[in-house]
Amino acid sequence: MGRLTSVEVCAGGGGLALGLESAGFDPVLLLDDRDVACETLRLNRPTWNVLEMDLVDFDPVDHPISYDVDLLAAGLPRVKSSATVNRAETGKESNLLKATIQLVSAVQSRAVLIENVPELVEKPRYAEVREYIREELEHLGYRLHWFVLDAADFGVPQRRKQGILVALKEPFAETFAPPIPTVDRHVTVGEALRESMGARGWTDLEQWVAAASTVAPTLVGGSYGRGGGDLGPRGSKHAWVRMGINGNALGDEVPGPDGKQESDKSGSPHKKLTVQQAALLQAFPPEWSFAGAKTNRYRQIGQASPPPVAEALGRAVAAALAS
Repeated sequence: MGRLTSVEVCAGGGGLALGLESAGFDPVLLLDDRDVACETLRLNRPTWNVLEMDLVDFDPVDHPISYDVDLLAAGLPRVKSSATVNRAETGKESNLLKATIQLVSAVQSRAVLIENVPELVEKPRYAEVREYIREELEHLGYRLHWFVLDAADFGVPQRRKQGILVALKEPFAETFAPPIPTVDRHVTVGEALRESMGARGWTDLEQWVAAASTVAPTLVGGSYGRGGGDLGPRGSKHAWVRMGINGNALGDEVPGPDGKQESDKSGSPHKKLTVQQAALLQAFPPEWSFAGAKTNRYRQIGQASPPPVAEALGRAVAAALAS
């Protein structure tokens, strides 16, 4: 079986697209409404067809290349449990979900992949949203598979649960199986960042590596509308402190030989992660670059789907499509 084709909406900084590419999918179109995310995609893959547009305004009639693809993929913003997707006042997140389902109806891809919060799969308060999706997609001839994956089980040094929907047309749905973990042992923060933290000769590196002996809490990209870059809510910051990390802000450089970070004026003995290190914790390859200023780069990273998880999902979908 040769390379497969995909359309991706809400593509963000490229984590889902990068993983799907490794799994054998070539995107014919990637769509996002943020200029900085589109710049990131073009920076890394100049040949990709990237469209800066709000998904709600996208009409595949104007982009016929989006028809007859193998996969429609969407890494949607966090869907709110209180949303009723058939009402106009549901907010941006639910409008994007509804627009994605409408796009499925128009494109009729052989498979659909939607990534969101684990609660969308597991919690009763999301039942209305799941039922809306089920009714719409089953009417179009898809069979649905709901499940939750933890990125740590796929070599990502981060505890990050993702709610996944894979829907396939017959006869492909019958043979689909969710991906199984690819690692026997989770990668720790210390292991993932040893080389980076030691790049300037920090003499206490190995002591820090030993202390950073667990996977990271979930990176949180935050809202584009407010705030700066930090590593998440209070509970997560306590976990970071136990690993010798200052989760209140990002740094500009890794520690020097004496452990100092010149840009850090906080007085904290703990180290600040750089944007590049955050990308490593999201399991982006080092050569993948992010456009924009520091906070915007971090937001793209924190909101991304880790590429190894996306690759595992892509391989599972590709296996079903090959059956």
